[in-house]
Amino acid sequence: MADLTMLQDWRTTVDVEGIFWATFDRAGESQNSLSRRALEELGTIVEEAEKAAAAKSIVGMVIRSGKEKGFIVGADVREFEQLADAKMVVDNVKIANALLDRIEKLPVPVVCCVHGFCLGGGLELALACHYRIATRDDATRFGFPEVKLGIFPGFNGTVRSIRQAGAMAAMPMMLAGSMVRATAARGMGLVDELVPAPSNLDWAARKAIQRKRKSRPASGFKALASKWPVRGFLANKMRTETAKKAREAHYPAPFRLIDLFDKFGGNPKRMKAAETEMFAPLMVSDTSRNLRRVFKLSEMLKAQVPKDLDWKPLRVHVIGAGVMGADIAGWCVASGMEVTLQDLSPDAITKGIAAQAKTLARKFKTKPLRDAAKLRLIADPAGAGIGRADVVIEAIVERVEVKQKLFAEIETKLKPGAVMATNTSSIMIEDIARPLADPGRLIGIHFFNPVAQMPLVEVIKGVGTRDSEIAKGCAFVAAIDKFPLITKSSPGFVVNRVLGPYMMAAMERMEKGETKENIDEAARAFGMPMGPIELADTVGLDVCAHVGKILGRSAEGSKLEALVKAGNVGKKSGRGFYVWKDGRAEKGGVTAGNVTLEKLGRDLVEPLIAECEKVRDEGVVANADLVDAGVIFGTGFAPFRGGPLHYKATEARSNVTPFPATQPAARAAE
Repeated sequence: MADLTMLQDWRTTVDVEGIFWATFDRAGESQNSLSRRALEELGTIVEEAEKAAAAKSIVGMVIRSGKEKGFIVGADVREFEQLADAKMVVDNVKIANALLDRIEKLPVPVVCCVHGFCLGGGLELALACHYRIATRDDATRFGFPEVKLGIFPGFNGTVRSIRQAGAMAAMPMMLAGSMVRATAARGMGLVDELVPAPSNLDWAARKAIQRKRKSRPASGFKALASKWPVRGFLANKMRTETAKKAREAHYPAPFRLIDLFDKFGGNPKRMKAAETEMFAPLMVSDTSRNLRRVFKLSEMLKAQVPKDLDWKPLRVHVIGAGVMGADIAGWCVASGMEVTLQDLSPDAITKGIAAQAKTLARKFKTKPLRDAAKLRLIADPAGAGIGRADVVIEAIVERVEVKQKLFAEIETKLKPGAVMATNTSSIMIEDIARPLADPGRLIGIHFFNPVAQMPLVEVIKGVGTRDSEIAKGCAFVAAIDKFPLITKSSPGFVVNRVLGPYMMAAMERMEKGETKENIDEAARAFGMPMGPIELADTVGLDVCAHVGKILGRSAEGSKLEALVKAGNVGKKSGRGFYVWKDGRAEKGGVTAGNVTLEKLGRDLVEPLIAECEKVRDEGVVANADLVDAGVIFGTGFAPFRGGPLHYKATEARSNVTPFPATQPAARAAE
């Protein structure tokens, strides 16, 4: 008999009632993830459970987490790099799948208790159990995020999720990589029972084993979607909808998942085998490797927050109720903070607060929660909240003398330890701080529009800014669920600096005769979320001209200058390079062929990459990886390419010349 006391990641016990408790508490980690060792140890536990069940010395088994705030976040992504080829992937996946099959075949009830995140491989393990109990807590979430790593569930989660929830519910969740709350998971059939709190889980599990409860698979209409010909119709519908959101050449995983369901969804046994066959090539693909790199970059950004910082932001004061200021306030409220919003115009405050209804509705699904959130967003025209706030953010007009005057007025009103920040998009932090009594206190906290959607926030350090203030700035950004990027104070910082040459060079191409539709489609064909001309219209042509001037790229004599002078500044005015109706640009047809678009797309990003190299060489951020992280999360640069600098280095190693030797746009960027 194995000595289960020697396990490193699991604790086991058998109680007086004969219930075998297996507690996953991965050593040295704040969260549980399924590493090779953890799975091997689980295999040892299952072997002992099989023996005990055969000897009738146990009546059931409970799998639970020893972590206070989570169940299992998925497989250990760090170990993926050890799988060098598809055969290694297949060999390892078959071992894991055999283990889950053994759990499913145990002759005694196996109950899974979930609190916190139950994602990816963690959900696949839960689905292999006979009965699933979860807390109603808002922190408890279920999901398959694998498509975000260029793969799909590989531990037979495709088959088991469809078995329990039906294809109509399970497939969209896997295709989107989205998470659902416990109540929604219960409604889908992924969870069998809900309890109020973690303290109720063990008692509920004990009762479930005593009553030999077992989850029921989807039936009736839910099960019909896996039958032919409904399955084929549904698969075609999914392909059409998925193609609207992602290109198959860029992100093949969701399309392979649809193929898997289409071909084998009516035969669970064959689908299990085919899942492994189709999963393995995706795992070792360049797309998956690059998306895993993006995941690591996100972890690198999170790591900029000091772990030992004894400071927690609870109250925020925002000065400036324009679109950006109001949206910052709304997002902070959605993140659980109390926010006071100040502006010279009471009407602007009223309008800004009203505009946050959509953000709060997306965040809070019940009326009581929305009402409570609205009470935390407080109109404050006189600035009474300044002295109580942990963070004060200025988001007013982009003029240095106006910002200097404001901070000089409020500096003495802030409480000790509070963060004093500007949301400037272009002005040097030390210039704004110059007249202050304590200039080292001011930092930049630069959000991007739209605030609710953009994951990156630049935390900007001026020449004399204290490191302790930057640390608190990063902690604030993390507290509102954004990624902080520590950036030196320099013109354009990182994101605006690299976007400026990219957009301006694209406009120069248009001036020389290339159609805006060809330019924008070429950028999307490369993998950008939006073309540079449409992006310029979305940002605002007046803003583009202003940033271009700061970066030394004048718009004098250009169509950009003419449009700005005429008041046609893009989406917000209804006309720019495009005419905008109902929030959409009216576009003509694309005239270039695929080969031309591919070359044009590579050419278009050359100025952006050249500027990224300058940012790296000048040390605007700490290293090249952080340049890539900032540009991916701040501009949406093609994630499947792993970042602009990584992309260029990869192309160079593969002996592919990513750019022509000479290029008008490249000369213009220099």
